[in-house]
Amino acid sequence: MDISVIIPLYNEEESLKELYSWIEKVMKANNFSFEVIFVNDGSTDHSWEIIDSLAHQSEHVKGICFRRNYGKSPALYCGFEQAQGDVVITMDADLQDSPDEIPELYRMITVDGYDLVSGYKQKRFDPISKTLPTKLFNATARKISGIDNLHDFNCGLKAYRQDVVKNIEVYGEMHRYIPYLAKSAGFNKIGEKVVHHQARKYGSSKFMGWNRFVNGYLDLLTLWFLSTFGKKPMHVFGFLGSIMFFIGFLSVLGIGIDKLWCLANGIPQRLITSSPWFYISLTTMLIGTQLFLAGFLGDLISRSSQNRNDYQISKRVGTFKSN
Repeated sequence: MDISVIIPLYNEEESLKELYSWIEKVMKANNFSFEVIFVNDGSTDHSWEIIDSLAHQSEHVKGICFRRNYGKSPALYCGFEQAQGDVVITMDADLQDSPDEIPELYRMITVDGYDLVSGYKQKRFDPISKTLPTKLFNATARKISGIDNLHDFNCGLKAYRQDVVKNIEVYGEMHRYIPYLAKSAGFNKIGEKVVHHQARKYGSSKFMGWNRFVNGYLDLLTLWFLSTFGKKPMHVFGFLGSIMFFIGFLSVLGIGIDKLWCLANGIPQRLITSSPWFYISLTTMLIGTQLFLAGFLGDLISRSSQNRNDYQISKRVGTFKSN
């Protein structure tokens, strides 16, 4: 199969038929063998009924329906797991991503040899309340990830070599950082293509709100830390812990030496335990050996959980390969 198109969606009933019709037209015009996998992320409208209808009308349509809303990353994870195409294309369901971009994205993967190509919506039709934080977020992501040629990490329109989606794990809200995940997995040929961004035709965005940008930064810091120190946590925690312990130990030693010197010279001196510096020193030693290490171990336990990607799927439609 040439192409798998994965479309995560939440309450996009108005656009689904039009979107599939557009994708099918592009695929047939270019003689691509293809599948379209709709991942219904717990929609409360009639999105699943439309997907089910499309699947009965076309052998190219497949659908996955979550019992509840998990988020975009879990939807992509399940789509990636089932994708069979040599090239995997992801796009949003709101018709703001143009299927006409697919042939060039496919060519950049198969001919130019890119592992991943990310869309760049150079001219956007989103409000400034969304575009301004996005620019700040992308600037930070470029700096931390070292992928300097990407202007839009969070663009939903992307193309991947199949090996990429089978060797990265998208969880939580990490869909924003798939290029970073790919780079961390050893896929270094990452390109960008300027794509056409269309104004939303139906409804309103389901992903507005400043909290997503705050969460985005926290996720970026987590990903940076795990990709940099996740395999060798002692490189950072051991160093910080040792420094803090050493400072605390020197402080306690200094207090003890001062006490002994005063006793040797007959100078009245209060008990060591009466000095607040004694307790500050002990606290520093404890923090150096426990606090950071305990926090990181908790993150490692969460990251290693076997149930992190256990998503309850209520229905499937279409023929999927067996795992």
